[in-house]
Amino acid sequence: MFFESNETIILASASPRRKELLSSLGLPFIVHASDVEERPIENGELPETYAQSLSSIKASAIYEDHPGALIIGADTIVTINGKVFPKPKTASQAVKFLQELSGQTHSVITGVTLLREGACTQFTSTTEVTFQNLDQSLIEAYAATGDPLDKAGGYGIQTAGGLLVAEISGDYNNVVGLPIAELAHVLRKESLIWVKGDKR
Repeated sequence: MFFESNETIILASASPRRKELLSSLGLPFIVHASDVEERPIENGELPETYAQSLSSIKASAIYEDHPGALIIGADTIVTINGKVFPKPKTASQAVKFLQELSGQTHSVITGVTLLREGACTQFTSTTEVTFQNLDQSLIEAYAATGDPLDKAGGYGIQTAGGLLVAEISGDYNNVVGLPIAELAHVLRKESLIWVKGDKR
C-alpha cells in the first residue's frame, strides 16, 4: 500500500471511474452509491457552489447509516457561461449538448465533500476543456455509441470522447471525475491518511 489510514473509507459514488482513481491511493475502501436525486441548479447559484452542494448531499445520505466512517462524496458538472450540462438522458440530447460545446471552452468542476464525525471538509477543482470544431457526423457517431449517457456534458475524456478535445488546462483526472491529487493532499493535510512508513 502507498498510503495508510485508520479510517473506514466509503466512496459515496457508483462511478467506476471514481473507484479506479481512488484505488490509486492503495487504501481499502467501500463503495456505497448514493441514490439521492440530483437537484437542478437554482437561479443565480454559482456552478462551483452547485457542484459542492451535490457532493455534500451524496456524502450526507451515506453518512446517516455510517456515522463512524470517512465518507467521500463527489459530483462533477460541465458548465459554460453559467449553463450546466447534466448527464444527457438520450442520444439526441447528447447531440444537442455536443453541438453547443463544439469549438468552445467549458469548465469541468468537481465538488468534493469529506464527512466524518464532527468534521466536514469541502473543496472544488476546476479544469478548462476546449473542444475541437466538431462536424455533425462525428457528433452523431459518438452519441450513437451510448458512451455520453452516463457522463456530465455528454462526453467522457477517458473514452472515445477524448477525440472531441482540442486542449485541456488543469487536472485531467478532475475531468474523469475525481481530482485525486488534490484529494490526497487534503486527506494528508487533515491527517486522515499518511505515506506508509511515515512516523506518526
